This record gives sequence, structure tokens and C-alpha cells, in this order.
Amino acid sequence: MPARYDYDESDIRVRPGRRGSRPRTKDRPAHLDAVIAMVVGVDRGRWTCLYDDRTVIAMRARELGRTSIVVGDRVALVGDTSGDPGTLARIVRVEPRTTMLRRTADDTDPVERAIVANADQLAIVTAIADPTPRPRMIDRCLVAAYDAGMDPLLVLTKADLGDPTAFLQEYVALDVPYVVTNLRSDPPAGLDQLRSRLGGRMTVLVGHSGVGKSTLVNDLVPQADRATGHVNEVTGRGRHTSTSTSALPLPGGGWVIDTPGVRSFGLAHVDPARIIEHFPDLAAGTAECPRGCTHDEPDCALDAWVADGHAGPSGPARLRSLRRLLRSRLGTPDPDDAPAEN
Repeated sequence: MPARYDYDESDIRVRPGRRGSRPRTKDRPAHLDAVIAMVVGVDRGRWTCLYDDRTVIAMRARELGRTSIVVGDRVALVGDTSGDPGTLARIVRVEPRTTMLRRTADDTDPVERAIVANADQLAIVTAIADPTPRPRMIDRCLVAAYDAGMDPLLVLTKADLGDPTAFLQEYVALDVPYVVTNLRSDPPAGLDQLRSRLGGRMTVLVGHSGVGKSTLVNDLVPQADRATGHVNEVTGRGRHTSTSTSALPLPGGGWVIDTPGVRSFGLAHVDPARIIEHFPDLAAGTAECPRGCTHDEPDCALDAWVADGHAGPSGPARLRSLRRLLRSRLGTPDPDDAPAEN
């Protein structure tokens, strides 16, 4: 019977690989030499960042994978941050965000789309006419602002085409600040008031196409040179002119962020139960609500709470506003309105 061979560790021979035998590690470099910059533009896998008053073009480092990086983000850069033509830095880290404005394609889409980071004010831009205002769209933007922890601002354009008084009455109970503008007058009406509202803040402009966002930006930031368009006479809708999100510094301090026009604002990422938190005068009245109450049903305790005067003289209007926002989030018909496009 043939003898068996016994082997021990000394008999094992390992041929080193071409890259050596250094063990793999999950430890990532700390990038202690990284500098902090602000993302002011995104275009086809390249991020335009502002660092030390100069523009730096950067790419996303491989270790970040598919990490979302949007306008307004504060990021850590390494590599060539000179901003010279042809140079490219790397984004190695996204700093903690204070706010994040998100939307979904519709109310059933599970995929959130980050729009802007670290903005503290959401300016909802709508025209008084041409195109016709879309209250449900405005309500959805309000819900998104409240959910993101941002202050809303209603900006009405084209005041030369109509009286905004009746329209604004719908938002009195929500205490939403507003500015009415007419850029065709000489001098432009409302522009100084708007500058005052935007000064020292990071504000993102949101609205559907044709309402005049880019025209506003060009008046606020003369060097912006944002493309402008017109409203289609047949469909009543504007043509997309801004094709990318861009952050622009205001001459008096602060930032304004122009975004492409949107046709819908999905709120699948917003928990309807959180909307009541933004109505502190009504929230206490939900203690007697039945389990699972949506606050928009016959057994809701808020009706009795408001009827007894606990929410003050504006209580009925505030409750109507709350329920309008809830219906906007849930996509349910509003009996007080004619059918409207989301």
C-alpha cells in the first residue's frame, strides 16, 4: 500500500500577486486635508462648488458610491481646488445637512428625489394669471416646506394681469407671508420687498413652468442670465427654460436657488400624521380623536374642538386649511374646490 504524504505549514508556498500581499481593509482615508465648499450647480456627473470665492469643478469620489449630492450641500474637497481651467477636485464627504427639500414623481412613487439641501426658505412662485394659479400645487409645496423644516414664502407674479386679493384669502389662515410683484411696471413693483424677504437667507424657488421664476432671478441677480420663455396659448402651460438647479449669490447677501419648472410635486415621502404638527393651535384637539383618525373624517374630534372656540376666532379657517393640505397629500378630492390638477 503506497505511503501517505504528510504536509505542514512549511510546505505551503504562496505566489505573491502582482499588487503585492497587502491585506484589504474597509478603513477609508480620513482626508484631514480636505476643504469645505458649497455645491452651486450639478451637470452630468460634475459638481460646481464654491470654495474661497472661486469656482471648483469636482467629481464624486469612488468611496461615496451613489451618495446623493445636490445644490446647497456643503462638501469636503481634496485634490486640485485651484479652480484653474481643466482641473478637477474630488468630493470625499457630504457634511451634515440642516434641511433637505424632497419630492417624488407622484404620491405612489417610493423613490425620493432630493432637490436642494440646507435651504431655510421655500419661495413658492405662482402667476396671478397666464398661466392660471394651481392651488393644489401650492398646497403640496407648503406641505413639503413644513415637512422639511423650511419657512414658506408665497411669491405672486404678473400682478398686472389680475387682482390677487381673493386668491390670497385662501392662505390667510395659514399665516404664509407673501410678496406680490409686477416686473412689467417701471420701476418693477414688489421687487424691493422680495429682496428684503430673501436677504441673508438661502431660498429655493419652486413653481411650474411659465410663472416667471427665471425672470425674477434675472432681476434679483443681474449677472444670472437665466433663460426665459413664454406660456403656450393652447395648453396654458409654460415651456421649461431652466434645465438645471443653480445657486446664485444675492448682491445684498444670501442665496437664491433657481430650479426647473415642475408639473407635479409628489408627497409620497411625507407622513400625513406629521402635517398636524404644523398647526399647534389644533394639535391639542386631537387628543380625543379615535385611533387612526386622519383628521378629515366625520368622527374627528377637531370639529368639536374648533366649535367650542379652543382654536380662537380663526379656528374654522385653520381647520379648513389643515384638511386641504391633508387632501393634497393623500390625493383625495376636496369638496370645497372644483377638480384641480395636482
